[in-house]
Amino acid sequence: MPKSPAWTRDELLLACALVVENNWNELREGDPRVLDLSDLLRSLPLHHGAAQTIPKFRSVGSVSRKTSDLASNHPEYVGVSTKGGRLDKEVIAAFIARPSEMLGAAAALRQGIGTGALYEIPADPDEVDDDGSSAVEGRLLARWAMHRERDRGLRARKIARAEKLGQPLRCEVCTFDFGRFYGPLGKGYIEVHHRLPLHISGPRETGLDDLALLCANCHRMCHRSSPGASWRTPDALRAEMDQPRPGP
Repeated sequence: MPKSPAWTRDELLLACALVVENNWNELREGDPRVLDLSDLLRSLPLHHGAAQTIPKFRSVGSVSRKTSDLASNHPEYVGVSTKGGRLDKEVIAAFIARPSEMLGAAAALRQGIGTGALYEIPADPDEVDDDGSSAVEGRLLARWAMHRERDRGLRARKIARAEKLGQPLRCEVCTFDFGRFYGPLGKGYIEVHHRLPLHISGPRETGLDDLALLCANCHRMCHRSSPGASWRTPDALRAEMDQPRPGP
């Protein structure tokens, strides 16, 4: 019988949110919240039909055991910890450091699932980095954000408003100007990025003021993940650029 695939950050995000809401205690198999999460995880567009081919995939028992892993690997847990993996510990650390943001991410993910929006969006190669890692909030929120950022109509309206107001089409982080550098080829070109990640802004309708103008490099760096890190806002990326660098 095939084994269930490893838990992803997205799944751990939802499971850990339940543990946090339960005062960092595990949830037993008979808890209706465990049954609800089991059904939810089996429906996620992540594991390519595992729910249909693996009978015990994200079963009530496996979900309950995962809440035990998350609860017992909290640094203040008193007792013997169960075996927890690297991703478990990264997600636990993120919930401890940024509880409101992580709970917001879980709520945004649930909303995207509940409305059906996430099931209509195809996978995006940029939702994970070259090494296969994703931001601590997971792949699905990144997929959703990128899908909205690539809405041609929304991008065109953002550019048209900037031009109408006489604002330069240059990167708000590094000031790169495609038109100045590439001439007519780059005239009118810029990319757009959400000023706040979905887990902070909430999955509301995107307005033009929600978008920043970025060059391709800065846009990529805003989405680039690192262990335990969230997506970067343009302000956060600019702050990183301003950090002193060691000499040669």
